[in-house]
Amino acid sequence: MTATEALLVVATGLGAGVLSSTVGVASLLSFPVLVALGLPPVVANVSNTLGLIPGGIGGVVGYRAEVREAGPIAKRIILVCALGGAGGAAVLLGLPPGVFEAIVPWLILFTCLLVGAQPRISAWLRARNGERHGERRHMSPATTVFATLTGVYGGYFGAGAGVMMVAVLGLGTDLELRIVNGLKTLSLMVGNIVAGLIFVVVADPRWDVVVLLAAGSVVGGYVGARIGRKLPDAVFRWAVVAAGVVAAVLMF
Repeated sequence: MTATEALLVVATGLGAGVLSSTVGVASLLSFPVLVALGLPPVVANVSNTLGLIPGGIGGVVGYRAEVREAGPIAKRIILVCALGGAGGAAVLLGLPPGVFEAIVPWLILFTCLLVGAQPRISAWLRARNGERHGERRHMSPATTVFATLTGVYGGYFGAGAGVMMVAVLGLGTDLELRIVNGLKTLSLMVGNIVAGLIFVVVADPRWDVVVLLAAGSVVGGYVGARIGRKLPDAVFRWAVVAAGVVAAVLMF
């Protein structure tokens, strides 16, 4: 790897860390860059997952107040995304490449629709179910299932996984969006850690790429969290939708 390529990977890690902590589409930037540098897709995916772990840690540190405020939901997110990340890693290593190519872009677009329409959907649910609906500070069984499935996708590939988690938590709970953003960042970090541990044992990452990507992502993750927690709800919501649409279009 040349010095220019090394600087590019560090800069990519920085940008991916910021995207992970804000709109949740880090792999939209980092994965294509690694492939463009000549890494085979599976090796790029494995190296990308490992390299973004420090970015997730930096992001969670930046969102530590929001994660604490989430209370028991944060513990539930850690559990389901750990299980999901392990399942996703197994899917990546066990299935032929491209199995999900047809469905994933549509899935991301659908979750973008849910994120954009979430205020109207939530208002309709409150009107239908009364004030009791406004006190959802825990994850229902249905929300838990969808969060776990999102964790599986995150361990498998991850582009758009943050958008999906925002949709799941936005519709399944009544938490403020800044807290949802913190939990989204936590979910991505946990999924990457679990999948990364599996990849270290059974896959063959490019460790030079992992180290350079990690160096940039740890800074970007923390900076992104400082930006994300100050974004107005409407700006954050439509930034997530725009990022998800771009991810889906590129995956098409």
